[in-house]
Amino acid sequence: MRKAGRATTCIVVLALLGAGCGQPAPAMVSGGDPKQGAMLLSAHGCGNCHTIPGVSGAGGTIGPPLTGFARRVYIAGKLPNRLENLVRWIRDPQGIEPGTAMPNLVVNEAEALAMAAYLYTLR
Repeated sequence: MRKAGRATTCIVVLALLGAGCGQPAPAMVSGGDPKQGAMLLSAHGCGNCHTIPGVSGAGGTIGPPLTGFARRVYIAGKLPNRLENLVRWIRDPQGIEPGTAMPNLVVNEAEALAMAAYLYTLR
């Protein structure tokens, strides 16, 4: 009986530890307007490389599709999917991963925040 209790405790602890690994992205981004973000994603030509649901003409296949972005654990396969990392990635992908196919978009903090707000609506 004692071994079964320990095994159950271990399983519960491991489940709780693992639960924090895939924290969902925020449902809403304070200070970021998702509607403006969708327009900015379109205006900056993000859909030339990415498929982005809800963004007109965004059916690119060069970069990964951004469908379900808010449920992802990582950004660019290396950064934990958190708002500050996404804004940083949108603003300066070359500074994070030199040579990446993602170009620097020349957007300010508020624009990157709006773009992130839209991407976090993609569940």
